Amino acid sequence: MKERIKSYVIILFGIAITAMAISLFFVPNKVVSGGASGLSTVLYYTVGIKPSLANALINVVLLILSLFCLGKEFVLKTLFSSGILSLFIELFSHFPPVTDNVLLATIFGAVLYGSGIGLVLSQKSTTGGTDILGRLIQYFFPQWKIGKILLGVDLFVIFLSFITFKTTEAVLYGILALFISTTAIDWLMKSLNISKLAFIITDKGQEIAELLIATSPRGVTLVDVKGVYSNTPKKMMICALKESEIPDFQRKILQGDKQAFIIYSESQQIVGNGFYIYE
Repeated sequence: MKERIKSYVIILFGIAITAMAISLFFVPNKVVSGGASGLSTVLYYTVGIKPSLANALINVVLLILSLFCLGKEFVLKTLFSSGILSLFIELFSHFPPVTDNVLLATIFGAVLYGSGIGLVLSQKSTTGGTDILGRLIQYFFPQWKIGKILLGVDLFVIFLSFITFKTTEAVLYGILALFISTTAIDWLMKSLNISKLAFIITDKGQEIAELLIATSPRGVTLVDVKGVYSNTPKKMMICALKESEIPDFQRKILQGDKQAFIIYSESQQIVGNGFYIYE
């Protein structure tokens, strides 16, 4: 239950940051970075529909279509996130814009937008929009890669900004925002997934391994090794863990064997039980 609550708090925080980027940076400065938020901005300046309402309508239409293709579970989870996003967009639309400088709005808005989307994605959720459309297109054309589909949709939305505002600067700012937000998402996802590999050389491998398995969520691999200098048999434990778990992990190791030799190595990606990589 605690993990589930923590996950929803992170999702809400990510959605709030995303909504701030849209309402306080993008929409007031006519920055169209692609996706449902970009299309909402275009609709706001062409037909006068509020960005919050436009975002909700776009997601509802896509969710109805995806109900028949992607399943009920995907629709319900996305409905929650996209609905909350629309509410936050409406809430922040009543606040004054942070800046009227288009370049600053593009840069800082894109960083906020990418960070917010990244946090939502890290919890196996989505804010809807192009993610739904991309999955729908991939359902009918499974040979197409989701990354290229999303890029194509975003570029089409940015092209609509040229038709709406009739200026190449709108397109250039949109491409810049798309590049920055995508980079922010990639950086955040990579940072959240960086973990540690621990190698422990000890004489009490079996006892320490049993202690770790009984008191932590991580598994342990035990290997027979031999110290060349001392010419004595030892045990080496290999354990993958998250960086925040290191202090408690190390305390337990030294509690079992004060002479234990511990090596930490950074791992860019771990796939398996307890570790999640968004694709």
